[in-house]
Amino acid sequence: MPENVPHTAQSPPDYHTHTYLCKHAEGTPVDYAFHAAGKGLPAIAVTDHSPMPDDYDPEHRMAADRFAEYRNLIRCAQEVSPVPVLAGVEVDYVPRCAMAVRDWLQRQSLDIVLGSVHFLDYWAFDDPSQRYLWDSADVIAVWKKYFGLVRAMVEMELCDVVAHLDLPKKFGRRPPLKVQREIVLPVLDLIAAKGMAVEINTSGLYHPVGEAYPSPDILSWAAERGIGVTFGSDAHLPERVGAAFDLAVGLARECGVAWHPLCHRRPQA
Repeated sequence: MPENVPHTAQSPPDYHTHTYLCKHAEGTPVDYAFHAAGKGLPAIAVTDHSPMPDDYDPEHRMAADRFAEYRNLIRCAQEVSPVPVLAGVEVDYVPRCAMAVRDWLQRQSLDIVLGSVHFLDYWAFDDPSQRYLWDSADVIAVWKKYFGLVRAMVEMELCDVVAHLDLPKKFGRRPPLKVQREIVLPVLDLIAAKGMAVEINTSGLYHPVGEAYPSPDILSWAAERGIGVTFGSDAHLPERVGAAFDLAVGLARECGVAWHPLCHRRPQA
């Protein structure tokens, strides 16, 4: 067992939460912070979907003109919260927007950045309203395209943590394990080389696939490469913060992955 994986049931911090500003969640950073404290979490990060250039996907993320409000909400939470509150965002990797997103991130002062891929061109492949498109999709081709985008995101060092790494499995669609290895291992090699973390995201337990992101197989491959993990509930409601973290910690232990040093971060002064 890696040395920095606790032998107790101690909960890790929840580094993946959303607020009302992303338009498909509820609650403020203060709400999440007090729920986290009530559940015994040592810290949280607030990681709403960041603004995108050209008004990309405005239905699912905060508008650029509300980012100052977002930062103020986090500062207010930091002042009153019983637990540390980190300021972060979840960024989407979209090739035509990536350089502008990186430039924007460099102008911010953030504690943590999660990196995600939710779109293949304009298909939001994890959106239940677009689930029917999977019926005619080539699953292997989808996974190859998705992990190609993840690889490009990692190469740009756009984030600290790769969130819900095998998200295309959300509706139970995934290639045979041998094919997954061929697709995923080169991306894990790059994540390891960059020193980034992979998130154990418990929201998958409540999705049709009924499994955390990423799978135990992928976590074991990450462990073989010395990749550390952070933990995220992907909560869109304050009461969901830290959901199923006991299972997530057990999964980390079973797969032999260590907690990434980011798990011990504290907000910037």
